[in-house]
Amino acid sequence: MTARQPIRVLVVEDDPVAADAHVLYVGRVPGFVAVGKAHSGAEARRVLDRTPVDLLLLDLHLPDVHGLQFARSLRAAGHHADVIAVTSARDLTVVREGVSLGVVQYVLKPFTFATLRDRLLRYAEFQAAAGEASGQDEVDRALAVLRAPSPAALPKGLSAPTLERVTVALRDHTDGLTATGVAEAVGISRITARRYLEHLVDTGRAARSPQYGTVGRPELQYRWVTGQ
Repeated sequence: MTARQPIRVLVVEDDPVAADAHVLYVGRVPGFVAVGKAHSGAEARRVLDRTPVDLLLLDLHLPDVHGLQFARSLRAAGHHADVIAVTSARDLTVVREGVSLGVVQYVLKPFTFATLRDRLLRYAEFQAAAGEASGQDEVDRALAVLRAPSPAALPKGLSAPTLERVTVALRDHTDGLTATGVAEAVGISRITARRYLEHLVDTGRAARSPQYGTVGRPELQYRWVTGQ
């Protein structure tokens, strides 16, 4: 049996740091290979014209063109690569428009490696489906593969709204914050802030390190992980 060829991914992202992170993420997922990166629609078109690509990891806010307009132009030019949109946009009108242009998944920024890995593996499973469906149930199962699972439940005692506020506070302070700093910024107790911060560390979205230069036992400093 012939080994299945890896799915070739082009990363289209205007932020060079994020582009490098996304290329790294793709390379860590079995069955996928990043064949290049582009920082604009024009640069992406040049890559597509000379390199076979199966899937675009496409930022919707490029410096020279909106991502959906770019996807539409690709279809008109005969390019058939699928698209996973990577964006901070939450407009459902944009989501609906993207469906008709080959956008098979949306990944909202900021995201973790685990989130992207899940979307890529689901896409690979969908692509691997072959043969004739035996009925409606099998068609439904094939399409359901692309749908993301329900968000994982938070640990007991943590709430999504407070987690979002802690996340925003940490992202806004690029030099990092202690649990005390987060507590003051969000309006919760230091112990509660520490629980949320440790959850972010456990899920790979934050990193912690001792805060030296203080009297007594150093308090831990938390920083948002770049690219998440």
